[in-house]
Amino acid sequence: MARKLKIDTGAAVFAPYSPGINVRDHIWLSGQVGVDGGSSIEGQTRSALSKIDGLLAAANSSRRDLVKVVILLSDMDDYSAVNDIYGEWLGDSMPPARAAYQAAGLPLGALIEIVCEAFRGCGGE
Repeated sequence: MARKLKIDTGAAVFAPYSPGINVRDHIWLSGQVGVDGGSSIEGQTRSALSKIDGLLAAANSSRRDLVKVVILLSDMDDYSAVNDIYGEWLGDSMPPARAAYQAAGLPLGALIEIVCEAFRGCGGE
C-alpha cells in the first residue's frame, strides 16, 4: 500500500498545509511564494523557485522531473519578466506543462505563487 509522505525543508509554514506531499514517485508541492525575495517580481520569482528547488531536493527529485506548473500572478503585466526568469531556471530541461493566471490576492501580499507537480526520475539525469 502506498503511503503519503510529507516533504518539508523546515521553512516557516503560515497555514495548516504540508509544503509538499509524496506518494511513491508522484510529488505535489504547495504554492510557493517568494515574499522573502523583496518587493520586486524578479526577487520574489527567484525566491519561490529556490524554495521549489529545496523541496524537490528533499524529495530526491529536481526541476527536471516537473510535469505541471501553475503560476499565479497578482499582476499579469509581470508575465514577461517571470517567463524570462522561469525559462532561465529551467535551463535545458524539458519545460513542463504550465498555466499562468492573474489572481485577485495572493498569500502574504505576494506578487507570485508557484504550484508544482513532479514524477521522481522521469526527467533523466
